[in-house]
Formats: sequence, C-alpha cells, structure tokens
Amino acid sequence: MEKIKTDLSNLDKAFPDDFSQDQIAKAKTLFLKELSVSVHKFYQGKIQTVPKAGVFGFNWFNVYYTPGVSKVSTDIRDDNDASFDLSNRGNLVAVVSDSTRVLGDGDCTPPGGLGVMEGKAFLMKYLGGVDAVPLCIDSRGKNGKNDPDRIIDFVKMLQHSFGAVNLEDISQPNCFKVLDVLREECEIPVWHDDAQGTASVTLAGLINALKLAGKKLGDARIVLLGAGASNTTIARLIITDGGDPGKIIIFDSKGSLHKGRADIEADNRYYRKWELCKSTNKDQILTIEEAMKGADALIALSTPGPDTVKKEWIASMADKAIVFSCANPVPEIYPYAAKEAGAFIVATGRGDFPNQVNNSIGFPGILKGALLIRARKITDNMAIAAAHSLADYAEKRGIDPENIVPTMDEADVFPIEAADVAVQAIKDGVARVQISWQEAYNKAKADIEYSRNLTKSLTDNGFIRTPEESMLQDALDKAIRQV
Repeated sequence: MEKIKTDLSNLDKAFPDDFSQDQIAKAKTLFLKELSVSVHKFYQGKIQTVPKAGVFGFNWFNVYYTPGVSKVSTDIRDDNDASFDLSNRGNLVAVVSDSTRVLGDGDCTPPGGLGVMEGKAFLMKYLGGVDAVPLCIDSRGKNGKNDPDRIIDFVKMLQHSFGAVNLEDISQPNCFKVLDVLREECEIPVWHDDAQGTASVTLAGLINALKLAGKKLGDARIVLLGAGASNTTIARLIITDGGDPGKIIIFDSKGSLHKGRADIEADNRYYRKWELCKSTNKDQILTIEEAMKGADALIALSTPGPDTVKKEWIASMADKAIVFSCANPVPEIYPYAAKEAGAFIVATGRGDFPNQVNNSIGFPGILKGALLIRARKITDNMAIAAAHSLADYAEKRGIDPENIVPTMDEADVFPIEAADVAVQAIKDGVARVQISWQEAYNKAKADIEYSRNLTKSLTDNGFIRTPEESMLQDALDKAIRQV
C-alpha cells in the first residue's frame, strides 16, 4: 500500500495489499466521489471568467466599453456574422441541461447538474481550447412535468450569444425532440453529447476493437444493452458507417426492439426507437441470453452496477468477444470479471480502467472543429469523421487489446480531430467559412496550447492552489472504511 500521490498516478497501489480486485474497484469509485466533493468545496467550482484583453491604462475601458464599443454594436447590427470576429462568440459554447438524467444518478434537480456541466466546460477549455458556460435550467411546466419545448425555446433565445450549444443530461424521450428540432431550427450547431458524442467515441473504439479481433463492421453481430439517447445514436452511426442493421439487437427495459413492439410504435415521443425497431433485429430475437449467443460485440449503456451484465452472457459470445461496459459511474460489469468470462477486449467509460470509451476525447475536438468554420450544424457525417479520426490516430501510434482509443493526455489528437471535423463540415455544406485542413489544425493547436499554458501559468504562480495531501488521504481513508 503506497501513500497517495497528488497526481493520483498510483491509485491502484494506494489500497491495502490484501484487497481483492472487487474491493479495489469499489474503493476507487468511493475514493473518487469523496475526493470530488472535497476538491469542489476547496475550489468552489472548476471554472472562472478571465479577461483575454489587456488593461494598459484605465482609458482603455473607453475602448472596451463606452463610447468606443458603440461601433462594435452597430457593425454587428449590420452584419450579425461579424459577432464571430468582434466578440468571443466564435469560440464560445453554451452547455445546457435540465439535469433530469445526470450520469447514473437520474434527476438531480436543475442545480444538481452544475458539477457535471462545469466539468464539461473545464474539459472544453483545457482539451479543445474552447470557452464554455454551464447553464442548468428548470424545464418543468405548470403541470410540474419536464417540457422539451421549454428547453427548445431557451436555446433558441440564447443562440445569438454563442457559437455552439452542447446539450447534456436531458432524459428521454425529451432529449430526442430537443436535439432534432434545434439541429434544424437554430443558426448554430446544437450537439447532444450524451448521444452524438458518446456514439462517435464508441464507434471509434468499435472500429479498432474489430480490427484487433480480425472482424469487419458489416459482418459483426452487435448487441446493445440500453436504448436511451446514447445507444440509439450509437446504433444509427454504426448503421450509417456500414454496420448491418439486421445483425444489431437492441434491448430496453422491456425487452428487445423489433417490428412487433406496439408499445413503442404507439408512443410517438419515442420515434427514434421506433425507427430502430423497424430496421434492426431481423430475426426478432426476444431475450438477452439468446442475443448474446455468438455475438461479436456488446455495447452496454444501461443500469450502473457490476451485476447488470452477467458473466455467463459473455461466456456465450463469439471468439474474441468485445465488451463495452460504459455505464457511469459504475460499469455494468467490471473489466476483470468480463475478462474472466472470456472477453477479448473490454472498455468502460472510466479513466481508471484501460480503454476509456468516453466522450471526453470527442466533444472538445468536434466542437472546436465546428467552431473553426462557423458551422450551422453538426451532421452525422461529422460525428463519423471524428470517430475515424480518433481510430486512425490510435492505430498510427499503435493499438492493442488494452489500448484501442486515444487518451486525454495525447494532446495532438484534439487538433487533428478538429481539422478532420472542419473539413467534413465544409464537404457537407454547413460551414460559413472555408479553410484548409492545415489552417484548421494550426488554429486548433495554437488555441489548445494557449489554454494549457494559461492553466499551467496560473498554477505555477499560485493563482490556482494545489489541494493539500491531507485532503487526498482523508478521501482515501473514508473509501477504505466504507469497503
């Protein structure tokens, strides 16, 4: 058992030597939760507003504010697109949520999502060089029910101050309508990261996992456990990228999706699920046990907890089986258990296990690419381009069963991804400006380096404090006691 380090690089070795793998997995989750509360209280949040213009004398306020700024206002009035050059709008994202489905914790009330949305903004700045503002809103109508139209109206009203909108943690079925309406009716890209972001990164991981297994996407039999925003979008992107819909079997809480699901057909709020009912599961397999027999891949985004996916299901899968157990904060089965059951490649949504298939390597680069060319929307083709960008990047530097996708500490993956997305946006005809791949890469790389250097400078000069070692040790001790 080692003393916990500030960079947490020795986390697996910081627990008692006699802890089992199951105890270590549980203890890590508890430790990260305990430390998260302490650190958030220590910093009182994770982001702040920092000026990007210099104050060279107080007369400069006459330039930044009145009377000089009047010319900026009238120039934008005469050409609204000038706002992308004359304000921070061109590099600014609104992170919008009604906090009705926060991670695996469900409805956390509007302010309950602030920790996640601030985290989203933090990652956008550090990884993608993008500024972001968390906006947690109350979507409840007079009847007390969450109303998707309230979210739609809110985003439509705020779109003129931002270059893009990142939707987050909105429960289904509201999430489907909110995204689809706003994608078509807003003048800026509206992106649902739980759906499109997770789908893009999952596709990237699946591409490389299938390569290592010696299998092709079009031939693979794929089971998806969970039919929320993430998995329904994952299925759509897999099919668009060449997967065989007939060999895809999706399960929700009531069973498999197929043409006979009259309950889904009758509820038009679930139109995305009904589309998949009509196109997938050609043999109308009804049970998860039957579906898993001979399956090449399982993609689980369902109920958190290590017993949601059974070891016997994995044992019945095809040779070199691929298991993505991506529920947060606790995967549906721990990686070691999936490997014991015979899985060839296992991925989760967590960074403390190998193969983190998590949208954190997707949205910073994707949104940066969309902002660089002032996109009007983010198309499915752009999300798929990002998936192949991530997969190609990982393959070029080397992949193996424990390392199928890039990680957040591979800084160059984000400007490459941004440039690939920007070029695809131009091809799709949704870009306001035309730039080359190299121009997009250079701009993204410069902005990301600026953001990282700014954070380092603030830390080195004491403007960002380092948590005390006792804070880490206290969280570790609490976690161990609970196990």
